[in-house]
Amino acid sequence: MKDQLTIIIPCKKEGKIIERCLNLLYESDEISGVRIIVADNSTDNNKTIDILKTFPVEIIKGGLPSIARNNGAKLVTTPYILFLDADMFLENPKTLNKIFNHAKDNQLDLITCKIRTDNGKYNWVYRTFDMVQFMTKFHKPFAVGGFMLFNTDKFFNLGMFDEKSKVAEDYQLSIQVNPKKFHISNEKVYTTSRRFDNKGVLYMIKLMIKTWWGNKKKETYYDDYGYWDNAL
Repeated sequence: MKDQLTIIIPCKKEGKIIERCLNLLYESDEISGVRIIVADNSTDNNKTIDILKTFPVEIIKGGLPSIARNNGAKLVTTPYILFLDADMFLENPKTLNKIFNHAKDNQLDLITCKIRTDNGKYNWVYRTFDMVQFMTKFHKPFAVGGFMLFNTDKFFNLGMFDEKSKVAEDYQLSIQVNPKKFHISNEKVYTTSRRFDNKGVLYMIKLMIKTWWGNKKKETYYDDYGYWDNAL
């Protein structure tokens, strides 16, 4: 994947979490030489920065996810970009290489995968989301920003992430992709249950539905609906 893929990770006060993310990432097959950029916006007295400095990653200025991802993307020179959240864990070292090769071999514009929690909580929500993704992939591709592997040219042609968006900027962009150039891999990545723990299942489901049904209005994404209040 060297010279073919760049990985962008937004981060804010996620020291131990991104440490786990990076440890697993660097165990991935064919990861040697792959450029990893962390767009950090931490305000924790350098605790996260000190951890990041123990890895061979580039650290740049972050912000909200849409801004952080775009900041990283502007530095990309490879044909593919992976947008990976700091709390995404590639437990299987073969996962990334499999997904990357599928995207490359099939000339896809965007590929995502299935997500599960590392403790098994709330996985019924993610399985329900799998069904929604499947039902909509033929007309409105639905990718989660936690793992979005983009063809770089297509990403820029679509105008990048809308930096006014405070929530669901991933869906706002993915629905613009040609469904024939979109794929949902059966590979799994794992995440924490912290969003559901902190915000509540009902709140998270209502937010998903609101942004899903409101996709015709950009303004839908410009309000965070309180999501960033203790979300992480």
